[in-house]
Amino acid sequence: MSNLFDKDLGKDSSVDAYLEAIEAETTEEHVEETTPTNWDAAKTVAREVAETIVLTVIIFFLIQTVVRNFRVVGTSMAPNLHDSQYLIVDKISYRLGEPQRGDVIVFEPPNRPGEDYVKRVIGRPGELVEVKNGQVFINNDPLDEPYVVYPASYSMSQRRVGSEELFVLGDNRNSSSDSHNWGMLLQEKVVGKAWVSYWPPGQWGVIPRDAPSETATLGYLLGDLIPSE
Repeated sequence: MSNLFDKDLGKDSSVDAYLEAIEAETTEEHVEETTPTNWDAAKTVAREVAETIVLTVIIFFLIQTVVRNFRVVGTSMAPNLHDSQYLIVDKISYRLGEPQRGDVIVFEPPNRPGEDYVKRVIGRPGELVEVKNGQVFINNDPLDEPYVVYPASYSMSQRRVGSEELFVLGDNRNSSSDSHNWGMLLQEKVVGKAWVSYWPPGQWGVIPRDAPSETATLGYLLGDLIPSE
């Protein structure tokens, strides 16, 4: 009886051991299937990096279609814009509407293809423009230009602005290459509207259409808000 009991016990122990072995093997297989390899991890990281790069490129080109930066060269717009001043140019506004008189615009001049100039819109399509002893006339009426500190010392006979053209002048009239000497500007050559000055910090501010740029800088506005002692 004792021997029989021992045999049955041994048989039962073997079965239990076999079942445990199968269970352990199944667990190991499950772990192997769910644990990613180094190669899988590397592919995941590479995919995420690629997606980030593609998204960055898309955002960059989207921004470039709306705005761009521009560095002022020279003194043709003094004292409103200065040499080496940096501006943000709005490229979308003129797809939705026409340039207005007084707008400061960036464009490719007809006499210097491939370069960018910055000037102010003076004459719009269909208008008559004339300069008499430095005074600008639009349709025979004198133009009020509070932004001009250095008026022209020249005169220019009356000219008609074409339907797809603009007449532009620099604010520093005697030191500017503009429409008074190379003619009308085709609107298709306009890059965009100079919108904001962002460098140097002392010139931070929007660029107004009908006032000196200094009056729209952050420093000027804060100066008006802070009472003097």
